[in-house]
Amino acid sequence: MLPGHGTRWQELNKVGWSDWYATLTASFDKLRAENDAVAVCGLSLGGAPVMRIAADRPDEVAGIVVVNPGIATRRIDVKFLPVLRFPVPAFPGIVNDIKQPGQDEYGYTKAPLKAAYSMIFHGFKQLRADLPKVTSPFLYFKSVEDHVADDSSIAIIKKSVSSRDFTLVNPENSYHVATLDNDAPQIFKESADFIARVTAG
Repeated sequence: MLPGHGTRWQELNKVGWSDWYATLTASFDKLRAENDAVAVCGLSLGGAPVMRIAADRPDEVAGIVVVNPGIATRRIDVKFLPVLRFPVPAFPGIVNDIKQPGQDEYGYTKAPLKAAYSMIFHGFKQLRADLPKVTSPFLYFKSVEDHVADDSSIAIIKKSVSSRDFTLVNPENSYHVATLDNDAPQIFKESADFIARVTAG
């Protein structure tokens, strides 16, 4: 659980990129100490920190799995976050972009702007510059229809990473939160098969 998540949106506004990445690296270090090989996986926001750790420690990451990650956006209002984050605490939340009827993501009803600013202007900006350092085998799930992460991220990631083993899968029957959607069984199976392959031996 990344800091600020799973509580209240106000708590998320008290933390940012450095807190999330520190939590990830601590967990990664623990797993590396206990296992011969470790793959990193991330959904949506979680895709950026796992790519960051793969860029920072390419020899230690056996493989990368991301599902609808975002490292860029075409949203115009994002350009104003450096100023808006002070007078405006939050925008309406981005939750439940799920095609399957009756499924619920249980996300925050508001998107805290200080956290968003940290993610986009600190985390994403430097990550984009360092993507060529990513060399690990890479499995990328990008839903055909995604109302949260636009196509700007996939274009940057595909042209920037140095992974020679790169697989793109386009789930056709899920929206952004594809791990809770119709294509979840496919994503889980292909992820497990990929991780088994890249960690073998």
